[in-house]
Amino acid sequence: MPKSRFLLSSASGVLVGALVFGSSPAFAQIAVFDWANNAVQVAIKAIEQTMSNTLTSITNQLTATGPLGTLLGSAQYGSVTALLQQGFTQNANYAKAAVDAQSQIVDGALTSNARFQRDIRNAGIRDEHTTSSLHCAALDSGQTVTVSGGQSWKVTQSIQEVADTRGEAGLNQPAFYGQSQAVAAIAQLHFARYCSQPEAAAGLCSVSSTPNADQRASTLFGTGTLSGQAGVTAANDYVTNLVQPIVPAALRGDQLTSEIGRDAGIRRHAYNARISLARQVLDYAVGIQSPSVPLNSAQETQMQNEGLTPVSTGSWLQVLMLDANRRYSDVNYAAQLQAMPPASVNREVALELASTNYLLTQLLRVGIMHASTAAAHMAEDVEHDFPPTAPMSTPNIN
Repeated sequence: MPKSRFLLSSASGVLVGALVFGSSPAFAQIAVFDWANNAVQVAIKAIEQTMSNTLTSITNQLTATGPLGTLLGSAQYGSVTALLQQGFTQNANYAKAAVDAQSQIVDGALTSNARFQRDIRNAGIRDEHTTSSLHCAALDSGQTVTVSGGQSWKVTQSIQEVADTRGEAGLNQPAFYGQSQAVAAIAQLHFARYCSQPEAAAGLCSVSSTPNADQRASTLFGTGTLSGQAGVTAANDYVTNLVQPIVPAALRGDQLTSEIGRDAGIRRHAYNARISLARQVLDYAVGIQSPSVPLNSAQETQMQNEGLTPVSTGSWLQVLMLDANRRYSDVNYAAQLQAMPPASVNREVALELASTNYLLTQLLRVGIMHASTAAAHMAEDVEHDFPPTAPMSTPNIN
């Protein structure tokens, strides 16, 4: 390569010198041999030959077998230009294919995500429209509460009718025949059902399996359901001893027709009304604890979980307590509540609000009873505090 540059520069120098310092052409009639011009022509040919050789050398160096071609690698698969052109073309094809593949990947991802979101939405719709087992349990409990409420009212009214007839000393009642008969009847009832050890030792009766049960508050207030008919009877007897153990004798015959008898009759009416109100409140307590509706297996299991003895027939108060305790402390209920979809939770909240409204209604009934008893107490107090200041004569009316 340095040699070629030297030859090229030498030829260029000779050509420039010839052009600058060359003589002017001669004009002659005969052939003249110009040695200077011949030298110039020879120099020009030499320069052309040198330049041709230089270009050939450069071309040879740039070929696949030349030094540069050897540095660029083997030319087995084509020239460098062809290989470069093919490489650039292939890269362009790869780029175009990558764009298309990326588009397909994005389209596939979007389609897959859309289907996934649709499946999630469909599952949510399914879950929101699927009735929860807790919802069914709440409906069963609500039906049980409603039915037992009606049955407890019937029990209360039945006890009240019997108690009112007894307290009023009605026909064929012990007090109708006299107060001593009323005392003997209540004593005989106690000896027959609730005889205690001292009474048995005195020879009045035989010891009962439930001694003095008619005197104990636990007979009325227990676990929520009275133990069958015997439990209802014992609770009723306790209420009788609590409110009106001895019924005053009835007013009969001339006692009702005389002036003093009419006054005594009016006072007896007031007495009967107050006793009936007191009995109604306590008979309501007996009625709501009377066994009145069958319990399902879930309710019996819940009673067992609460440490109570399961019963097949429960009271209004019992089923109401079971429903409240189920939502408050039952592990199964808490686990299912955690897994509920929003729609099921809203339905459960609605059921609890309905239960709250039901309880508020029952509290209103009890509140009315309390208000009535308070009014009766106030009326009796006012009547007691309003005696005449002095006896007054009967006025003459013309």
